[in-house]
Amino acid sequence: MNNWSSFGEHKMPTRSDFGRKFCWGVSASALQTEGAHTLHGKGPSIWDDFVTKGKIKDKSTHFTASNFYHHFKGDISLIKDLGIPNFRFSLSWSRILPNGTGEVNRAGLNYYHQVIDTCLENGIEPWITLYHWDLPLELEKQGGWTNRNITTWFEEYVRVCLKAFGGKVKNWMVLNEPLVFTGAGYFAGFHAPGKKGLSNFLPAVHHACLCMSIGYRTIKELYPDANVGTTLSSSLITPYSTKGSDLMASKRMDALVNRLFIEPILGLGYPIETLPILNKINKWVMPGDMELIKTNFDFIGLQVYTREVVTSSIFTPYLRAKIVMASERKVHHTKMDWEVYPASIYESIKNFSAYEGVQKIIITENGASFEDEVILGRVEDIQRIHYLEKHIEQVYKAYSENHKIAGYFVWSLTDNFEWAEGYHQRFGLIYIDYLTQERIIKNSAFWYRDFLSGKLLY
Repeated sequence: MNNWSSFGEHKMPTRSDFGRKFCWGVSASALQTEGAHTLHGKGPSIWDDFVTKGKIKDKSTHFTASNFYHHFKGDISLIKDLGIPNFRFSLSWSRILPNGTGEVNRAGLNYYHQVIDTCLENGIEPWITLYHWDLPLELEKQGGWTNRNITTWFEEYVRVCLKAFGGKVKNWMVLNEPLVFTGAGYFAGFHAPGKKGLSNFLPAVHHACLCMSIGYRTIKELYPDANVGTTLSSSLITPYSTKGSDLMASKRMDALVNRLFIEPILGLGYPIETLPILNKINKWVMPGDMELIKTNFDFIGLQVYTREVVTSSIFTPYLRAKIVMASERKVHHTKMDWEVYPASIYESIKNFSAYEGVQKIIITENGASFEDEVILGRVEDIQRIHYLEKHIEQVYKAYSENHKIAGYFVWSLTDNFEWAEGYHQRFGLIYIDYLTQERIIKNSAFWYRDFLSGKLLY
């Protein structure tokens, strides 16, 4: 037995310390892993278009990725071998509805039936994300998330998915990290569809909020006993200094990063008092919208990777704040230049638990990209093991203090297409040789296996 756990000054909690009902899993997404981007009737997504415009750092595409489309049986078998009981993955909207609405692609439905059935046959519980950033291109041509019709399009898509899979799947997540796909895709422009500006960002935010509620209500209408949540990105925000300007900048950043979606979901409205520019969102708010957005989700998925240290900046429009990168601060960081700061996950759980309307929290993504190397057929990713260990310790701290934490999913199952970063960022528990599609189980995967089985040595 390997002694993977040799880092901490105190004993790491065991799986049994979290209780029998605590949910452990691993996550992935369709666009980042499936490949087969035109196969068997799949329509184009916004990313299929975006990657052809030279926007990806390594000039790569996701057209093959880790080829989960053809390797799903083997990959799910690896999940079983690692003793991971829950698998979170997403459905590709354009694989199911190639034009976003209208005719259903039966081959797409059949593919996901096979994936779900393979999970269940292997004793693995599927957790499905309905939207993980791959909007059908035909809908983007009509404005995408800036067009209020997205609420109708999305409801149709949800109904198709639930009628197909609702009898097999208990656990659903409506949207994945709406701040990222609206901010990076409709404000900053470095994610698909590459739009920029407040006039794109604000309607996309509001329509995403509406769709989260519509997705929840549609699922519950069809399957009242389903376990339905949505996932939000979260980071601990701290000021760079004690100066008043930095303190205020950190509050504005916190309103954007941590409060922008959860507060309207809970009926508290947008955090306009802290971030006044959000007042402009009222242009797209129609009577009854805020009442509709208020949603009693069964759980909130939090995706936590790092903390952000913020300073005041007169050169940053609207927010007047900027992030001081980890490398600039000369602190330990991942290959993504994200500080390794495990306490951030504890603080996020604690802060979201403080909202009365939050019933339950599940960490739906947590992981790290490091410089993985294959040496003699092995990947000795000791930094990732350390990262996961320290973050699980912080999750246990929140659990032991009776915060509302009920689950933890590692990001990600395999290395994959990391959006604008391409393939040089590796987050997987399983290494992918992109030339041969060989799978190599990293030491972090063996560590997670041993943690879940209770076989870790201390």
